Amino acid sequence: MQDTIDITVLGLSIAFKSSADMERVQGAVRLVEERFAEQKLRFNAGQTKDILLTFLALGLADDLLQLQKSQADMQQHIAAMLSKIEEAG
Repeated sequence: MQDTIDITVLGLSIAFKSSADMERVQGAVRLVEERFAEQKLRFNAGQTKDILLTFLALGLADDLLQLQKSQADMQQHIAAMLSKIEEAG
């Protein structure tokens, strides 16, 4: 069942429907706010919010792509190990 979730992220109130539990949503909000604060410090508040959010989105996308590659590599490794076990058995 999807519930309506009301949150505030970076000063912006947002309402959306999701089946995600509130703890996970709050963790995502914390991550976005922490990463945004890091971007502000890195650029010494010399960039617009849009540019900082773009860097934030790119950083999160890069994290996701790296995790997906790592997961694919691990799945290949597991498949190779299972194949060896089957050959030995």
